[in-house]
Amino acid sequence: MRRASSLAHLVLLTLVVLAAACGGNATEERASNQQQPPAPATADGEGGDRPKIVALGDSLTAGLGLPESQAYPALLQKKVDAGGYRFAVVNAGVSGDTSAGGVRRLDWALEGDVRVLILALGANDGLRGLPVPEMKKNLEGIIERAKARNIVVILAGMEAPPNYGPDYTSSFRRAYQALAREHDVIFLPFLLENVAGNAALNQGDGIHPNARGAEIIADGMWKVLRPVLEQMSAAS
Repeated sequence: MRRASSLAHLVLLTLVVLAAACGGNATEERASNQQQPPAPATADGEGGDRPKIVALGDSLTAGLGLPESQAYPALLQKKVDAGGYRFAVVNAGVSGDTSAGGVRRLDWALEGDVRVLILALGANDGLRGLPVPEMKKNLEGIIERAKARNIVVILAGMEAPPNYGPDYTSSFRRAYQALAREHDVIFLPFLLENVAGNAALNQGDGIHPNARGAEIIADGMWKVLRPVLEQMSAAS
């Protein structure tokens, strides 16, 4: 029922998504491709020598329209600190980025002592109707390169807007499910679960979460991240 509810919300967003895909998102993509993104920063501004949790994503991770302190990686940092875990959360979100963009900047994003990678890319692939096999190949490459460095991967799924038809939407969803199964990674089926389609939890564009929406995303991510940190802390 929860999945059906989320998809119903996405249907309501279709017109808004289409308008954004033809305007703001295209501008963001050009900016992302034309210039080197700024160096990723720890969510609390102080990384020190702590091992890193890198959130590799797009504007949903970067926190477009929000102060940096309200983006979900910054909220995760607060949860990490409150739990007594000595990790630094790095916000490696770039607005407009696609899965291909994530591949290009992966080495840059994984510099240093990275222990966990939150992979939250694909939303812009879906908005533009890019081929699902290409997206899956890109995400697969990121997962494989991260695991080769003994980095734990948390894959955050995304839903495609329904305007490209049910076959595309279904194929898009199955790509994430297959990646999680084939590569045995931790899987959060939908990054925007309980946020997508709720006007009270999104900014005026209807796409990007507001501060409360970011809190819900952080809560959902924390449910899968905390056991990883608990296990790592116990093993150290």
